[in-house]
This record gives sequence, structure tokens and C-alpha cells, in this order.
Amino acid sequence: MDPELEAFVPLFPHVDLNDPVGARASLAALSASAPAPDLTGIDVEDRMAGDVPVRVYRPHEAQGGIVWVHGGGFVMGDLDTEHPWTARLAAAAGAVVVSVDYRRAPENRFPAALDDAYAALVWTTSHAEDLGVAPDRIAVGGHSAGAGLAAAVALRARDEQGPPIRHQLLNQPQLDDRQETWSARTFTDTPWMTRDKIATAWRHYLPGAPASPYAAPARAEDLSDLPPAYIATAEFDPLRDEGITYALRLLQAGVPVELHQWPGTFHGSQAIPTAEVSQRQVTELVAALRRALAA
Repeated sequence: MDPELEAFVPLFPHVDLNDPVGARASLAALSASAPAPDLTGIDVEDRMAGDVPVRVYRPHEAQGGIVWVHGGGFVMGDLDTEHPWTARLAAAAGAVVVSVDYRRAPENRFPAALDDAYAALVWTTSHAEDLGVAPDRIAVGGHSAGAGLAAAVALRARDEQGPPIRHQLLNQPQLDDRQETWSARTFTDTPWMTRDKIATAWRHYLPGAPASPYAAPARAEDLSDLPPAYIATAEFDPLRDEGITYALRLLQAGVPVELHQWPGTFHGSQAIPTAEVSQRQVTELVAALRRALAA
């Protein structure tokens, strides 16, 4: 493990997804401890995408936009916990960011979160002129469970002939409820993300029936005609191999993919901003979005 990251592992708060309320409070406290983002040159506004709360970040002279879906195992996270990242993404990428406050499990199981994320995409596309972006320069993206939801939004938009999606920005995506990959079976107690946490997240999210591809995109049999993707994975992450496998399957289906596997990292470790590898991760993620929206 990268020594700069390893030094922070003992400082992580305990998060128990079996206690959703407590887990949300822990994540909120961790997010609140982060430095306030620099909002110079960015207009921030809370809006409603139909029935879905969103927070819109509009940098001056934006060249495109992204519907951003926060992580948190389908259980944790909201507009405020994601605020430090979404503000930074908008500023660094020069993109309008529409951050989605989707309904969380277990109170709201699949497909509630997907419905909300998809509604945010439809709203963003229909309000593109108001937001100052071209309707054909809108991407979807997210971290972890949010990246899995973004991948599901892309599948649904393809299948329903929905809004065009320029790009998928999938950081450490949670895609497969089966937990059968080598990394899922081997990295059972890695920092921040463990096998038990992932199993609990899926148990909260899924309503009991076998997962559909819209719930777990790794189950999709056909990945053709999807938007180009940037997929990033962390070395010591149970989710690592499902992200890599999804990237390979997209490539085999004819979808352009940029895959970056970060050595020495673990799930969510890019949130440790002082580590050199974290800085490179964030720089690459932002650069991938800039390229996709400018192409």
C-alpha cells in the first residue's frame, strides 16, 4: 500500500451500514471536516429536477456538463457530503455539475435511486440551454455506488432511446451484486470498503428478487452502443476486478474505454488530498472529463 495513504488508515471513522442512520452521520461528520471548497467563479444553486433535489454548479464559460451521482453504498451520502468534491470537479473541469440527491436505501430500494438519477439526466438535457451547456455535451458519472448508478443510467438511456450521453466517468464503480471476482473474494477486510459492507449495501438496495442489469450493470449481457467510458479502479479494493472486467467487456462490445488501475490505493483513498497518488488520481479524472466534453 502507498505509505502516504497507509498512515491515514487508523484515522478512519467506523461506519456500520447495518445502522444506516449512524453511517450517514459518520460520513456527514467526515465530509464536514474537509476544507471548504473554493467557489470563486462558480454559481451554486439548489434546484428540483422534477421531484428530485439537485445542486447545480455552474462555472463561467462551461464547455459541457455532467450529471454526478454520489457514492455511499446506496445508503449514505447527500448533496452536502458530496459538495467538496462536486465544487472541485466543476472548477477543475470547467463543466456544469448537476449533483443528484437520490433516494437512499433501505428506506427506498431499487429502482428508486436509478429513477432519480435518470430523471436528473432527463431534466439536465431538457434544461441544457438554461444551464449553459449543449444538450449533446452531457456526461454521467459518479464514485462507487454512484458510478454503478451512472453506468445503469447509460444502459437505460440506450435501451429507452433516452437523452444522448457524451461519456461515462466511473470511479471505482460498484457494479456486481454477486461478489464472485478474485478481488471480492480476496480483499475481504481492506480499508474503508470490506466484503461485509458491500454485501450489506446490496442487501439494503435490492428488493429481494434477482438483480436486473439496471440494478447491477455487470449483469447486462449486451454492452454495445454505450457511451465512451473512463473507468478507474483501486488496487486494494474488493470492487477492483468488477470495474476492470466491465471495462474489458465494454471494449469487446466496441465501446471506447480508458482504464486506469491505481497501484497502492484502496477504495475511496483519493479523498486523502495530501497523498501524491491521490492528486494524480483526481487530476486524471478531471482531465478525462475535460477531454470528453471538448471532443
